[in-house]
Amino acid sequence: MVDPFVSRRIPPNERELTDHRPPFAIDVDRILHSSAYTRYIDKTQVFYLIKNDHITHRVLHVQIVSRVARTIGQKLDLKLDLIEAAALGHDLGHPPFGHDGEKYLSELCQEAGLGNFVHPVMSLRHLEKLEKNGAGLNLTLGVLDAILCHDGESDLTSLKPNGAKATFDELDLRIKTRSQSPEAIVSPMTPEGCLVRLCDAISYVGRDLEDAILLGLIRREDVPKEITDPLGSTNGTIVYQLVDNLIKNSAPESLGFSPEIAKALTALKNFNRDNIYLNPKIKTEAPKIKKLFRLLFETFFEDFNTGPNLEASKNFLNPMPSHYIKETPVAQKTLDLMAGMTDEYFLRQASAILFPKWQLDSFN
Repeated sequence: MVDPFVSRRIPPNERELTDHRPPFAIDVDRILHSSAYTRYIDKTQVFYLIKNDHITHRVLHVQIVSRVARTIGQKLDLKLDLIEAAALGHDLGHPPFGHDGEKYLSELCQEAGLGNFVHPVMSLRHLEKLEKNGAGLNLTLGVLDAILCHDGESDLTSLKPNGAKATFDELDLRIKTRSQSPEAIVSPMTPEGCLVRLCDAISYVGRDLEDAILLGLIRREDVPKEITDPLGSTNGTIVYQLVDNLIKNSAPESLGFSPEIAKALTALKNFNRDNIYLNPKIKTEAPKIKKLFRLLFETFFEDFNTGPNLEASKNFLNPMPSHYIKETPVAQKTLDLMAGMTDEYFLRQASAILFPKWQLDSFN
């Protein structure tokens, strides 16, 4: 029986059919060599505009998710290449400046008639519509679904795969659901997708704690005993306890933590949210960043509408196919450009728009 999760929107060509790599391994390599993956290196995880080389960036986070999920997947006899591809690709749709940037961009998208901005949906747009000069990477159904259905911020501590309808039509319905209702719970079709979703949280809760301690935002002794007693107080111990517990309490048909560990994990997420993610000390530049999001969105919207004339607009459109240029609404082009920006590129564009350039000393 053919595995429906290895199917692609465009049937494999002869070269792909004779490739020495399995289908999911091909997807891993396609993601690793994508432009969107390259841009991870300067994408915010939690802390932005901080000059500290030891703070976690998005590129490290996805690699940790991959390692943690592969370790558990091996114990559960799951498809490791599917796990790796989904883990490495799950955050490709994040805009600059992390979840703050996602919130600002979502507000602008709603004003422009695009609806909600949801980064997992944007991840699929990068992979299917924008990569390879608009041709897309033609990834497998299993990988695309796992990327779409990840949500490490939710408080779910157990998942069951829901692959009764393993088709691209079902995937498209899921994309629509997530776009219209960002908070909707959509279970991955595969156990591998469920695992990546759970390991997303495993990979960031302790690491974010360590980053916050390193920056002096909190102290290790501030973490309540209801968390440290079952999980420990260091990232290494937290990851070990969560991984060990997930392995012992999971099977391919149902993955989750024990009630005690699930309670402690939720408590740690809440502690991080209140003391790290919403801490006003890391939000001092947020009002400026929000204003710059609006400035860039309005500027590029106008430029796509009348030009393009700006270098960034032209560089974005030049490799894209004619059907994208002709058929894609101006607001969508603006979103596609901005969602793919790194933090540094975003700031460079803002500087170019805001600050005048020195003119030649003579116009002769």
